[in-house]
Formats: sequence, structure tokens, C-alpha cells
Amino acid sequence: MRVLEMRVLALDAATEACSVALLTNGAAISRTIESGKGTALNMLRMAEEVLAEGQMSLSTLDGIAASVGPGAFTGVRISVAVAQGLAFGADLKVVPVTTLEALALQVLEGPGSRAIACLDARMGEVYWGCFGWDDARGVIECGTSRVGPPQSVSLTPSGRYLGVGRGFSAYPVLAALPGVEIDAVRSAALPNAREIARLGALRLAREGLDPADLKPLYLRDKVALTEAERAAHQSL
Repeated sequence: MRVLEMRVLALDAATEACSVALLTNGAAISRTIESGKGTALNMLRMAEEVLAEGQMSLSTLDGIAASVGPGAFTGVRISVAVAQGLAFGADLKVVPVTTLEALALQVLEGPGSRAIACLDARMGEVYWGCFGWDDARGVIECGTSRVGPPQSVSLTPSGRYLGVGRGFSAYPVLAALPGVEIDAVRSAALPNAREIARLGALRLAREGLDPADLKPLYLRDKVALTEAERAAHQSL
């Protein structure tokens, strides 16, 4: 089946925004709410809305694309759990898409273009990754996505990169990276289910998983700092 014919429901609650999108006939129908309202009930309600608008049901989908992080622990778990529940019930495959991939797709301009996606990971750190355009998968990772202080972010390979994500607004030092182009719109960007649906459609046939195999990508093992660690960060 051609990508333009794929019918994919996409879910994301990993950041400050909770979004759902239905990709059908090459176009996306989407819903988004912000301010940390990414509850499972909101996500299910929005999924019902986009399916109704698209005059589709879960049983007519080709699969579900789920944001697997990195992002807020609770939000990532909501995205994964809701995707698993819907997919199990409708006997659908799922495809994982990272928040950083979804951000990169917002700005990549075509073959040869590169992006660096950064999200505020709190605790003085950012989630970040470098990506290039890829015809088959939409985006391809240049190296491994990481979490760390903004001073640890580097560009591999060097060259021109389009910066995207709220990590840039949270840590302005990132805009000084050589070769990075950033503006107010891109520095305010969050992942959205629209791009997750597009990437899911590209990958579903070759990379679709059984829902039980869908796993979160946290990057960070800790959700809180000790008092000593907080004091160390405040002294930087």
C-alpha cells in the first residue's frame, strides 16, 4: 500500500502538549491541547473526535503511531498505554516515533537538510538529537539522541542545522552553537501528532510492532535530583 493511502492514528502526550492526529488520504485531521493536560481521557476523547471527523473507525485503520518519548515520564506512559489499548482492541500494529524525530520533521527541507531537535528535560538538562532527511523513513538519526546539560550538546557532523524545540527557548546558550539557525517560531515548537502520523505511515509496513512490544524511550533514569545535586546545579 502506498503511503498516501495509509490510514494512521497518531498519539502524543510526552510534553506540555497532548495531540492526536488521523492521517487519511495524505491529509491529517488533528486536535491539540496544552498546559499539561495530557490525560488518557483527553487523548481518548480527541481520538474519538478525529475518527468521527474522518468518518472512520479503529477497525478501518492500518495502524497506530505512538510517541514513545523522550519527555515527561507520565506523559510518555500515557501515549504508550493508550496506543497499546486501542491497538489490542482493534488488532492493529503500532509503530514507535520519538518526540525528537517528530520535531525534526517540522523543519527538514528535503534531501541534504539537517535539524537539531531540543526539548527542555528540566533539572538543567535537555533532550536532544541531530537528524537528516531520509526518503524512506522521513528522518534519520545522526548519532544517538541524548539527555544532558545544554553545554554538552554538539553537532555531528558539523554544518548547517535548523534548530527546533523548546530546549532552545529554555537554554539560549544552544542558539550559539556554530551552524545552528533558529528563530522564535522554531524555538517555541513542540512535537505534534501530525508529524508522528506522517512518520508512522512511512514506517508501518516495515516496522509495525505487536502492541505488547511498544516500549517507552526515557533517556533519563532519574526523575528528581537529590538535595546535593540541586545545590550543585544552582551553583553552576
